[in-house]
Amino acid sequence: MFGFSIVWVGQFLSLFGSAMTQFALIIWAWKLTGSATALALVAFFSFGPTVALSPIAGALVDRWSRKLVMMLSDLAAGLATIAILVLYATGRLQIWHLYAAGAFAGAFHAFQWPAYSAAISMMLPKSQYARASGMVSLAESGSHVMAPLAAGVLIGIIGIAGILIIDIVTFVAAIGALLIVHVPSPPRTEAGARGRGGLWQESLYGFRYILERPSLLGLQLVFLVGNLLSTVGMILLAPMVLARTGNNPAALGSVQSAGAMGGVVGALALSVWGGPKRRVHGVLVGHILAGLLGHTLMGLGRGLPAWIAAAFLGWMIIPIVNGSNQAIWMAKVAPDVQGRVFSVRRLIAQISAPLAMLAAGPLADRLFEPGMMAGGRLAPLFGPLVGTGQGSGMALMMVGAGVLVAAAALSAYAFPVVRDVEALMPDHDAGGAPEAS
Repeated sequence: MFGFSIVWVGQFLSLFGSAMTQFALIIWAWKLTGSATALALVAFFSFGPTVALSPIAGALVDRWSRKLVMMLSDLAAGLATIAILVLYATGRLQIWHLYAAGAFAGAFHAFQWPAYSAAISMMLPKSQYARASGMVSLAESGSHVMAPLAAGVLIGIIGIAGILIIDIVTFVAAIGALLIVHVPSPPRTEAGARGRGGLWQESLYGFRYILERPSLLGLQLVFLVGNLLSTVGMILLAPMVLARTGNNPAALGSVQSAGAMGGVVGALALSVWGGPKRRVHGVLVGHILAGLLGHTLMGLGRGLPAWIAAAFLGWMIIPIVNGSNQAIWMAKVAPDVQGRVFSVRRLIAQISAPLAMLAAGPLADRLFEPGMMAGGRLAPLFGPLVGTGQGSGMALMMVGAGVLVAAAALSAYAFPVVRDVEALMPDHDAGGAPEAS
């Protein structure tokens, strides 16, 4: 646990620096363009390569040292930040530079998550998986509590360039933490032997593994639908708040910090509690609550108090959802194939998110925002629900996304292959035949 804690601290610092940079660059991009589409494209180019490269990344993670992979991923993200700093300091930064830097860092981030997840499996006993997932969520949420507040204060003192420099220092800290920790290599298993071969064969192994286990596939299809819908809400949060507050970065920072604080509470609860005895309830009930309390309540809100409450409640559930799901997968999948399987798992769950990123901005700018202006086509029907004017179209999209997320998770209970995943699938160290396809 000591070695894991050192790595965790380094990753927390890195996430904190990245969150500060993300906040500062969102403000810069919104002031430059005033377009929800532009902000959505920044997210798309950062996230798209991560999803597209996941299968190959997973195969290489299982071949290489997971510690080295994590270090290279942190180094690549640091180089992208250095490039942005140079362009900004010389007055040459343009919006497309954010797309390019995001794509470069995103390509390497495809390796980070499976390597980190697989490393946890080797550094900790199975009984600590859920708590470790809670700590990972705590690092993510905790960094986002302080980052918007810190960036909001520091941007007026040291400017965007100073924030970028802090981000670079945190990447160095993350790499330094990894240098002093030993990450064990996984033992060879029968599943790993069946999956060995050329790079292309090993890249496809994760697909075969999951397709042969309908319960795991069904679990990830819940995330596929949920991520498609919830990404719409997440992408539109910043432009909606900025549009409805007259470009007030303090208001946006307050909402984001409240959400991150909720994530901290949820992560702490998971770290201490360990999650529900039946992890699948943490996944499905969590999706229902996150959709209704996060996105729907956020869209219905007309001001800062409601937005803060929605952000806190919605984000509080997310660590429990992700931690419960992670604990199921780490218990069911043999460690020496987790890189390949977890990468494909991520691909299945998140392949819909880039599509949502591409669609959310244009739908908001061209359909829902004009339609919810005074006199717009949608205003008479939905104006009493979310109001009219700037930001109301995006609010309506968030309401719809939250309702559909909850409906999709609720419907998953009708399928025993998903509802009973923990009983149908033996743990990787328990023996027994794999689930029939």
